[in-house]
Amino acid sequence: MVLAHYGYKDGSGDFFLSINTDQCANCQKKPCVSACPEQVLEVFEDDYEDEVVRVKEEHRKKIKYSCAACKPFSGERNLACQQACNLGAIKHSW
Repeated sequence: MVLAHYGYKDGSGDFFLSINTDQCANCQKKPCVSACPEQVLEVFEDDYEDEVVRVKEEHRKKIKYSCAACKPFSGERNLACQQACNLGAIKHSW
């Protein structure tokens, strides 16, 4: 299992979105990309020539804020990317 971690750590906590690239490579449609309301995710070809999903560079150091629409500090959380991923390849650390 290969996990790719995107995000950062600061004084208020760890904010990482992790993607199991082995599982992700087995998904043909990548519905998590279109499910994200903030367009945080993109498809790219990894070193093994597999198409997998990653967090766009411009969101990596602000992932806590980019994902805030789905992960508010209180109330209902609608984790659109996780719900769209039938293989369970996406996890949030916070």
